Amino acid sequence: MSVAPLPSNESARLDGLHALHILDTAPEERFDRLTRLARRLFGVPIAVVSLVDANRQWFKSCMGLNASETSRDVSFCAHAILGDDILMVPDTLADARFSDNPFVTDEPKIRFYAGCPLTVSNGSKVGTLCLIDTKPRMLDDEDRALLCDLARMAEQELSAIQLATLDDLTHLSNRRGFEVLAQHALSVCKRMDKPASLLFFDLNDFKQINDTLGHAEGDRALQAFAEVLRTGLRESDVIGRLGGDEFVALLSGASTAETHEVTQRLGQLLELHNAELLRGYQIRFSVGQVSYEPEHHGTIAELLAAADAAMYSHKQASKARSAQRH
Repeated sequence: MSVAPLPSNESARLDGLHALHILDTAPEERFDRLTRLARRLFGVPIAVVSLVDANRQWFKSCMGLNASETSRDVSFCAHAILGDDILMVPDTLADARFSDNPFVTDEPKIRFYAGCPLTVSNGSKVGTLCLIDTKPRMLDDEDRALLCDLARMAEQELSAIQLATLDDLTHLSNRRGFEVLAQHALSVCKRMDKPASLLFFDLNDFKQINDTLGHAEGDRALQAFAEVLRTGLRESDVIGRLGGDEFVALLSGASTAETHEVTQRLGQLLELHNAELLRGYQIRFSVGQVSYEPEHHGTIAELLAAADAAMYSHKQASKARSAQRH
């Protein structure tokens, strides 16, 4: 069996895949409709929308196969994403790359495979729409064109998902995208008994920036704060803009003390930004910090509510201190 080599742009490819915020999400009719259609049009027992992650291939839609993911090492689709065109294997037993693959020698006993790569906005190939049969076969030119058409439809659905989960202004996750990613991260922390903390940010006096300097300047302030969050937090942290001047970050594997250090570092980065950009105002934030407790926070929504309340308390305390100084 031949294990597919990593694409030359593997890092950017994984960035493109993870930016979709789609891994480990629930089944969706928009993709199931495509795999049902592919099975019917081609008369194959199995059709899959497969996404190739770092160490696995995960199935967003899988008709005819009782699985949600497999190891990348045995993935046919890991080979398919290496090229631009359809990868077709007319008879797996006659192909040295796959003849002793466990999915060929054992169930589901794959004898035919055809996978069309799925390309996302950064040009990376993140997976395939693929057809699988238990007997050898070939696709003619018309069949190949039809499979490509279905794959382009799958790409359009992936693009629609990405647009629906990104904030247009800051390019962070929006509320929907954040809740999907954060819920998954919480589930991992709970399963592995790891700590997690949620930070809920609200920009101080943001309305004054809009009222005195205009909404365009307000937008620049929001973009600047988003960049501070991106710079100061880890790649594994989930960052989002809930709307207006409210931002959130879920830090998985971070203790209360480590999260406090992160908050201080963000404040320092913001001070540097304020010193560099003399626009007549300073960006400041209030923040609520809540540690994840599985027995109290069953969902990300409950954790968000607790962090929101903590942020409000912080903001009120800051206002009281400011009033006392004056």
